[in-house]
Amino acid sequence: MCGIAGFTHIRWATEADRITRASSTLQHRGPDQQGIFQSKSVSLTATRLKIIDLDGGDQPILSDDRDTVIVFNGEIYNHQELRQELEGLGHRFRSRCDTEVVLRAFLQWDLQ
Repeated sequence: MCGIAGFTHIRWATEADRITRASSTLQHRGPDQQGIFQSKSVSLTATRLKIIDLDGGDQPILSDDRDTVIVFNGEIYNHQELRQELEGLGHRFRSRCDTEVVLRAFLQWDLQ
């Protein structure tokens, strides 16, 4: 079981450690890896129980240009087929996890 949390702070300021505190409350849900992403508009955290890609796939995952970020709790059953299709379209993956497939699929097909 994994855990994710996040919030936007475009219209209000928050304490710098708020996302760290949120992450610590989820640690029991994802004992294998905890990650935090913060920007001027969003804070995200993920705690991960590693099932797919035990050596990689740490979250949050950022796009190559660092403009898009994802935290994800779920399973994409056809992620290997989607990965092959995306690789054929020129995407290069850093991990073998399904979360990176979701990110790259969003970047490829979101506006279509």
